[in-house]
Amino acid sequence: MTKPNFFVALIAIMFATQISVAQTNQTITVNGAKFEMVYVQGGIFNMGCTSEQGSDCWDNEKPAHQVTVGSFYIGKYEVTQALWWAVMGNNPSYFKGDNLPVEKVSWDDVQQFIRKLNEMTGKRFRLPTEAEWEYAARGGNKSQGYKYSGSNSLYNVAWYDDNSGEKTHPVGTKNPNELGIYDMSGNVWEWCGDWYGENYYSSSPASNPTGPSYGSARVLRGDSWGASAEHCRVSRRHSNAPDDRADDYGFRLLLVP
Repeated sequence: MTKPNFFVALIAIMFATQISVAQTNQTITVNGAKFEMVYVQGGIFNMGCTSEQGSDCWDNEKPAHQVTVGSFYIGKYEVTQALWWAVMGNNPSYFKGDNLPVEKVSWDDVQQFIRKLNEMTGKRFRLPTEAEWEYAARGGNKSQGYKYSGSNSLYNVAWYDDNSGEKTHPVGTKNPNELGIYDMSGNVWEWCGDWYGENYYSSSPASNPTGPSYGSARVLRGDSWGASAEHCRVSRRHSNAPDDRADDYGFRLLLVP
């Protein structure tokens, strides 16, 4: 029996190591502010009004449809005020606290933040598409089919109208979902990259959909500290003008692999 070529074996080990590194969460530091990005392996999922959403679905969540998304990294937490300050040098939030999610930021404000962050890090951050957001909220390829992000019991995973005291709370203080991602239900609404389309689901692409090519409002997902349980579901859709700000509007980053 011949021995394996040393160089072939070495290349195989290096390749395996690269794959392992690529699938490991990344911790990034900007001006002293650390934040973690969770690796989400791409896959196929049913998006929209699936059976576990029950009778709470709105018409704009229909029809449920199969979608394929590629792999990406997504923020383990909503962007905090500490990170916003590290990049922008200001804090627009109504509820103040370094580890609270930043809010009162518009979609347009977020684009400025991302441009600066990309310049500072040399990486390719952006907002998640609506499909990427929902795939991650559902737990990706580890999904257990929950109604909310990480549980069928909203109290365990979210800050919402029954437990929030009408304010935001520090990120990561409820239970995570199947991928180890926090607060994708409740705390603050999260801007997505897409233009909003009322009937977009009926004709959206089956692979990596990015929303309509134009519109007047941008997608928001996950609802917030002021929401009732029926609004914090993983398929719930909302939208607002890209220059609108509110004390429950925040966001979560996506990093392109």
